[in-house]
Amino acid sequence: MDAEFEAWYAREFSRVAATLALAVGDAGLAEEATAEAFARALVRWSQVSRATSPTAWVYTVALNQVRSTLRRLRLERRWALRQRIEPVAGPREPDSDLWLAVAALPERARTAVALRYVADLTEAEVAAAMGVARGTVAATLHQARKRLAAALGDPETTGERAER
Repeated sequence: MDAEFEAWYAREFSRVAATLALAVGDAGLAEEATAEAFARALVRWSQVSRATSPTAWVYTVALNQVRSTLRRLRLERRWALRQRIEPVAGPREPDSDLWLAVAALPERARTAVALRYVADLTEAEVAAAMGVARGTVAATLHQARKRLAAALGDPETTGERAER
């Protein structure tokens, strides 16, 4: 295995998996998608390593993998409903206030927040990973920050300014 790939993988894998877990609300799905994305990066390492941001590339592949898996799961659930098979509930996620507030955001906002603030990607990299325009990312993040501030009771945004 290429030493450059090994170092990159060791540095980025857990951060990508944690970011995706926050974005999609399912740590298992996030880890599977991350592993698949890094496996694809290894196969194409000669091209991926020359990309402007190999990490943004792996986020894009992982997000596409998540979307594909979620589509398949929706189809499986519909089939199970037609067959009258009860779906199995997954494990509960952590109950922190911030986690719950982020989890309550719409999918696009959750993904943008996770990629920008957990993965620390630039807005341009987030836009590339999500397949949307940079302006869409900026607007999505702005609205997400407002919703999170309101959900978490930020006095600056709720009109209850703290006295100094």
